[in-house]
Amino acid sequence: MNTVKELNKWANSHTYFTLDLVRIALGVFLFVKGITFITNIQYLADLISPIDKIGGGMFMVHYIAPAHMIGGIMIVFGLLTRWAIIAQLPILIGAIIVNFMGEMHSQNLLLAIAVLAVCVFFLFYGSGKHSADYYFKMQK
Repeated sequence: MNTVKELNKWANSHTYFTLDLVRIALGVFLFVKGITFITNIQYLADLISPIDKIGGGMFMVHYIAPAHMIGGIMIVFGLLTRWAIIAQLPILIGAIIVNFMGEMHSQNLLLAIAVLAVCVFFLFYGSGKHSADYYFKMQK
């Protein structure tokens, strides 16, 4: 717990508006991706078909889209950002694995790696000063 507090103190003292814009862009991207998956469920089923043999295919279909939508909204507002990103990590790691197990799409692979890298950054950095987390913390 002290490590999280130390990370928050460091992040709040080194916060920049640009990083908040990157966090918001990440959240909007994830939300739009979730909307895309919900409106075209067959596309999502085709994407996860290479790892569907492992099992839990229907669970993945019902987890990915809502996790992207709800997590995206939470990341945009900076509300429980680390928890929202933790929910995204298995999806993003699965997106990278799908590219190696199925047909390789280099553009999708690069996008998944980039989003994973940004998520890992914000997992350690937190939501920053311009967020709901910081606002609620200051209300005490």
